[in-house]
Order: sequence, then structure tokens, then C-alpha cells
Amino acid sequence: MRVFLAGATGVIGRRLVPLLKAGGHEVTAMIRSPEKASELRAIGADVAIADALDAEAVLVAVREARPDAVIHQLTSLPRRINPRKIERDFVINDRLRGEGTRILVQAAKAAGAARIVAQSIAFAYAPGPAGTLHVESDPLYLDVAGPYRRSVLALRDLEQAVTGAGGVVLRYGYFYGPGSAISKAGSMVADLRRRRMPVVGDGGGVWSFVHVDDAAAATVSALAHDGPAIYNVVDEEPAAVREWLPALAAAVAAPKPMRVPAWLARPLAGSYGVHVMTRGQGASGALARAELGWAPAHPSWREGFRTALG
Repeated sequence: MRVFLAGATGVIGRRLVPLLKAGGHEVTAMIRSPEKASELRAIGADVAIADALDAEAVLVAVREARPDAVIHQLTSLPRRINPRKIERDFVINDRLRGEGTRILVQAAKAAGAARIVAQSIAFAYAPGPAGTLHVESDPLYLDVAGPYRRSVLALRDLEQAVTGAGGVVLRYGYFYGPGSAISKAGSMVADLRRRRMPVVGDGGGVWSFVHVDDAAAATVSALAHDGPAIYNVVDEEPAAVREWLPALAAAVAAPKPMRVPAWLARPLAGSYGVHVMTRGQGASGALARAELGWAPAHPSWREGFRTALG
């Protein structure tokens, strides 16, 4: 299969090229600047240089690659996410998810690609009753107030464009492992070591995780699926912040996280930061395991934090 990979230098994109090559696929990796071209060619990918927001350049790149499938891993995220600056820092990322997705989907259709697989997230669901574990049919948090609203609307646009073209949307959980914020060299671990990552309030917010290699493996599995479809790609143990954050600190020999009341954290973390730490809800990956034949090599973050942070 010929695969066109947009976003080859992102957290999952960089895991995908060797995985796709190992499966016998031909890969064309689209990047914006030529600086990473030699690195990608060294691991067997052809390289297309194009700005993902330049519709004509993307159309030319995809047509020249003649792909059977297109994988959308386009992101533009800061190295350290400041929840108080999401509206400013996520401008390009939101454009990539909205405008960039439409451009890529149109190019894929024009080039005759039979399959499209795209990255979304499993932590943008509208809040449900306490204890809710979200499934794919649950609504996104489209009426969220504040700066996060634009990002959720961009996710909606991405998912509608991809599924409308018969593609597969993968709602990944919070990444951990090499290249992510939750890795030995990542920004969240750096904050833990400096005691800048506390448990906020009761720490009752539930997170669902996925190791970066498991997310990449699910993406490859999705290439064989006839869409349209949406799947949560998460491990098997959603966990409250008060449980996983101290475990992460222990895994990297960082000090035990402090506890701070929500009112004290709000000026620094913003309303969104406090929400995910105190009221966030997890997601179920049962559908992906049943329909994609995918199972995470790291079924729990407990083992993954100890052995696979990278």
C-alpha cells in the first residue's frame, strides 16, 4: 500500500514511518520545511515539501504520491502547554484541524486515495454524570465556554470532514512515551521535578492514556478498516489525577506532587487546567479493540510509566 503521511514529524508521525515501512508499505512523508528531509529519507520515506495550509501545494504533493491511503497527523503544539494561553498557542493547531483537514481530504479524494485516517483526541467529550467513561457516540463539548471552545469546534470540523469522506477518526488518549510531554525528557516530567505540577483540588479528574507506540500501531490497524468510523484509542485503565500523578513522579524519581486547592491553582492553570485536573472524564477503548483488532502493548499506564517512558 502507498501511504501519504501528513505530519511526519509529530509525536505519532515520527513513530509511523518505520512502522509502516516494516509492514511493507511505501511511504511519502509531507513536511513543511526541508530540514527533516534527510532524516526521513534515511528511514526509507519519500519526502514531499508543502505547507499544509497551502491547498495547491498539498494537492500537487498528494497527486504526485498517488497514495492508496492518507494519514493525517498534522499538529502544531507548543513544547509546554500553558492552559491559560490555549487560545493564543493553539491558533495554528486549530487551523490545521479545521482548514488543514479540509485541504488534505480534498486532495486525498482528488488523488483517488481509498482510505483516510486522522488524529483526534479522546478528552474533548461533553461532561457526563460522575463516573462517566465516554464512548464514541457521546457528544463533544461543543458548548464549552472560554478559549477552549475554538479548539473543540476545530475537532468537530476535522471529524466531520474525515468521516464525511468515508475515513476513520482516531481519538487518542493522553500520550506518554518518547517525544511526548509525559516522558523522561518531557515538559510535564520537568515540571514534576521542579514541583510545578501539583494535584489540584481533590485530583478527581480522570485521564485515559495511550503509549505513543500503541497509538501508532492503532493507526496502522485503521488502514485496513473501511470507514466511516470513530474510535477511542486508549489503554485499559482510566485513572484519577490523584492516582497517576504521584505514580509518574515515583517512576521518574521526582518529588511527590504537592496538593493545592482549586481556587489557588486557577490563576496559574486557568479554568480549563483546573477542569481537567478535578473533573475530567476518561474514555473507553473497547470499540477499537473489537473492530480494529488492536490491543495496546501497554494495557496500563502503571506498567508503561515504569518501563516505557523513554
